Amino acid sequence: METERRWLAAGALFTGVASILHLAIILGGPDWYRFFGAGERMARLAARGGMYPAVVTATIAAILGVWAAYGLSGAGIIRRLPLLRFALVLIAGVYLARGLLGVPAVLWLEHPYTNELKGRMTFMIVSSLICLGLGVCYARGAAWAWREPRQAPRA
Repeated sequence: METERRWLAAGALFTGVASILHLAIILGGPDWYRFFGAGERMARLAARGGMYPAVVTATIAAILGVWAAYGLSGAGIIRRLPLLRFALVLIAGVYLARGLLGVPAVLWLEHPYTNELKGRMTFMIVSSLICLGLGVCYARGAAWAWREPRQAPRA
């Protein structure tokens, strides 16, 4: 397996783990929402049994699951998905933007949620580094996918 495919496979693996973790957060309840940075408002809504936190978190889990599938597709582990090259570039861009702009946004924006996150800078730095690493995985894979001729779908 080429190096770039390994990068994509690693990015897909960790994105899949993040997807599953988001589902676990729903089951873990308010304390998990707090620990993983969703904010006090989401934790309180979850404590009251509101559906909003679960719907938002399940949506994020689904998006991450789709991203993991695109990483696996780009790595050649599963069949080629539609718009693969475009999707890999988009995923890389979102991860890199979150990785590079997450901490500055918290420091510079005045909002109740960003003010809350200012007290959790370790979380912000770690999560930003994770997103930056995932962005690099997908960016390397996307660059490789654009250089390679289109291949017939696998499996």
